[in-house]
Amino acid sequence: MNMNLLHDITFYVMYGAAALAAFVVVERCIFFSYSLRKARQLLPAINARVRSVDDLPKALTERDSLPLQLVSQIYDGRRHLHSHQELEDLAQAIYISMRGRLSHSLWILEAVVAGAPLLGLLGTIMGIIDTFKALAEAGVSDPGEVSRGIGTALYATALGIAIALVGMVFNSHLQDRLELINDNLKMLLLRAGIGTQYVATTAPDAVHVGQPRTA
Repeated sequence: MNMNLLHDITFYVMYGAAALAAFVVVERCIFFSYSLRKARQLLPAINARVRSVDDLPKALTERDSLPLQLVSQIYDGRRHLHSHQELEDLAQAIYISMRGRLSHSLWILEAVVAGAPLLGLLGTIMGIIDTFKALAEAGVSDPGEVSRGIGTALYATALGIAIALVGMVFNSHLQDRLELINDNLKMLLLRAGIGTQYVATTAPDAVHVGQPRTA
């Protein structure tokens, strides 16, 4: 088995994982910033007089966003509600469906943070095995060659730890932004539910016991 080739493949995998994590970070940062800005703009505009998205200022509805979709769904769904409990159930269902879109792709960043040090350690082990294999075949003729081989092997561990540390910092930042957006979405749901007019429930016709049936 060619340990040197496996050692190089480990480096390529770590470089690919780092590039993928960087893409996720950039994409989520842009999406979170846009969604948070839109949610903060919608909050002051929503009050008891607003009955639908059409009642909101045009500047807030001309561009689609996740907070706007959330508000639109709560306004459309509350027209056929019969009680406050149904309103709470509707708001919770909408929030759960939107929360999945917010956390989309974050698992990739978490996987890179957890896996990069292990990949680095695997690359180091393979590099050391390759170094000692070369020593066993050719003998120790130059100690500098041994030091360079081990140094190259240890570089894999250092790279894996560096990727994990950077990824962990950005993951913590994104999780903090995610909590902030979730709080704003909850406030949007609460404000959008103000002034809901519930549909009156009609009771079924009472059946009188002993009353004769008429043909």
